[in-house]
Amino acid sequence: MSTPRISTPRPHATSEADEVASRLERLVDSRIWGSRILTALLTVFAVCTMYFVCTVPLAFVEQLVFAGCCFAFALVFRRLRGQYATLVMIMLSLVATGRYMFWRLTETTYWERPLDAVWGLLLVTAEVYSAVVLLLGYFQTAWPLHRKPVPLPASRDLWPTVDIFIPTYNEPLGVVKPTIYAALAIDYPADKIAIHVLDDGRRPEFKAFCEEVGVNWTTRSHNRHAKAGNINEALKITNGEYLAIFDCDHIPTRSFLQIGLGWFLRDKKLSMLQTPHHFFSPDPFERNLGTFRKVPNEGELFYGLVQDGNDLWNATFFCGSCALLRRTMVEEIGGIAVETVTEDAHTALKLHRLGYTTAYLAIPQAAGLATESLSGHIGQRIRWARGMTQIFRIDNPLTGKGLTIGQRLCYLNAMMHFFYGIPRLVFLTAPLSFLFFGAHVIEAAAGTIAIFALPHMMHASITNSRMQRSFRHSFWAEVYESVLASYITAPTLLAMINPKLGKFNVTAKGGQISKDYFDYSISRPYLFLLLLNLLGFIAGIAHIVLYWHVSSEVKTTVLNLAWTGYNMLILGASVAAASERRQVRTTHRVEMKMPVMLKFSTGRTLACETTDYSEGGVGVKLPDNIEVPMHERVTISLFRGDEEYAFPATVGFSAVGRVGLRFSALTREQEFEFVKSTFARGDAWTNWSDGRTPDAPLRGLRHVLVVGAQGIGGLFEHLINDFRTWISPRSTDTKKLKTKE
Repeated sequence: MSTPRISTPRPHATSEADEVASRLERLVDSRIWGSRILTALLTVFAVCTMYFVCTVPLAFVEQLVFAGCCFAFALVFRRLRGQYATLVMIMLSLVATGRYMFWRLTETTYWERPLDAVWGLLLVTAEVYSAVVLLLGYFQTAWPLHRKPVPLPASRDLWPTVDIFIPTYNEPLGVVKPTIYAALAIDYPADKIAIHVLDDGRRPEFKAFCEEVGVNWTTRSHNRHAKAGNINEALKITNGEYLAIFDCDHIPTRSFLQIGLGWFLRDKKLSMLQTPHHFFSPDPFERNLGTFRKVPNEGELFYGLVQDGNDLWNATFFCGSCALLRRTMVEEIGGIAVETVTEDAHTALKLHRLGYTTAYLAIPQAAGLATESLSGHIGQRIRWARGMTQIFRIDNPLTGKGLTIGQRLCYLNAMMHFFYGIPRLVFLTAPLSFLFFGAHVIEAAAGTIAIFALPHMMHASITNSRMQRSFRHSFWAEVYESVLASYITAPTLLAMINPKLGKFNVTAKGGQISKDYFDYSISRPYLFLLLLNLLGFIAGIAHIVLYWHVSSEVKTTVLNLAWTGYNMLILGASVAAASERRQVRTTHRVEMKMPVMLKFSTGRTLACETTDYSEGGVGVKLPDNIEVPMHERVTISLFRGDEEYAFPATVGFSAVGRVGLRFSALTREQEFEFVKSTFARGDAWTNWSDGRTPDAPLRGLRHVLVVGAQGIGGLFEHLINDFRTWISPRSTDTKKLKTKE
């Protein structure tokens, strides 16, 4: 295995706990990792010790004391800064998980009845899957690389040539225009950059716009291999040394090329550099659950932590957009991969197999639109799940040449992640096997289950919370998986059987939702599972009433009732995500503070600050509680460095100390200047998460459970309202009939 690329952060020791962590890191760095022999001996010793600690049998009280001490140590190390304290927490979590899984596999898998065996095997298989994914996740993200940008040469004559590709198929011009404008605003020598709009829709209005603003409109006579084929055709008619690829709704910042290209000049084997996919509009979870910019969205864990962890092992994935690639190396592998529907990740795998390196910069340098509806979001995830399964089948990272052990494990975890469909469905239904049929899926007393299972779950929770606290709040992963599990199960299974099944689907962007509604169609699986769990809960209560005098039965029933109640609330949150909220804005508002100047028709000027902006207008905070009349015509000036850009606007909203300005008709030049001074700012997205509360497991659990309860309550409201709507026309028809009589 190749030596990982480690960049050790050195936090300032501001307390006694921090000083302890700092000493620990200095000791390990200087005396352990400096000797290969000592490292090897310690590794062997650690493996043997771990096996002993996980397998030694302990009596009930001894296991309880051991688990309590381990958890107490984990809470102590949780207060320390530094990556080595995190590694200690990971080790303690692995001990708890190892003891639980060893106990589960050796002492609880003897079933007396066939029904017990069927449910028991399903549950233990799901638990093994979860334990493996937990272990791989720790490996993948234990030590993020935190790569920093490398500056380009001082002389611009030494900067390489770049082709910017903006693939599009059926997106409206209004969605693509800001991306084109921002590409034109990139701070790079004009003779070294070429912008190409790759229009697979072959639309005349796109051709006219591209000609007007001075970019290349590139088409082809067919649409084979979708986006990958579109890019590969463009490779044949362009010649830049590097490629910058942006999805048509991903608006780049002016600093994109200067931030990323320096690494290619330093590392001659670097084939691809990826930056985060950042979204300035809420995804369906954020909009429907009211968590936008309060709770990290589903993708932030991947772009905030996983990719940074991959970078340590030279296993950064290409994500199809917001990335730079070296042309010669892409051409060496035959262009962008076309064998699977996740052409991006497969392309990175091919590059890694040839020994080329990849890199990740966790600095948002582009921003785009999230999917508008839950159904669109699910469709996108289905494609990802099917594509990663296709790669697993036809180009398995565990086999073949060219990959290090670290790369193989990172790819394996990425692919195994999308197999969570069946395990999640098992966890959502497992307690029902006892509540409905009396099946004992775990052959052990309720108390014994608790002293082994709870430490495993609690350690995993606090360890992941420490590692992911800025990128994923506790227990939200279960909500995301519950929403998607029913939909990705069949595609992943079919792709395992026949990788050629399925086709590439374009994710729709820029749509609108005209009114609030509950999506009964997409939520059908959650409603069914919620009903099953509700019936199981009622059956469990009845079981306690009937067998209240049998202590073992009551304890087992209570354990399963608690599990079922938790599942109901998780499903309630899933149901809440299907309650679509109205979204009629054609342009999304971005909250951001920037200095602006208002100029009135009287000649008066006013220095203000923006509260938000969109392509259609700007929200402004006024000083000293000033109020501006409605429909007043003003000129608003934005600034980019020493440059001032003025835009005509009309007051569309007015309140004391606040005003909303609606742009009057802007010229092409003004549209370009507005994008250049807002969306394309180099620092536009770097402080997006400022003010967000970091994760704490109990807070995360409480939030998820509250959302789940609200989701169940909201479901009943929808049912009542829909019933009234259904009854109302019937009542009206009856009255009309009586009037005629």
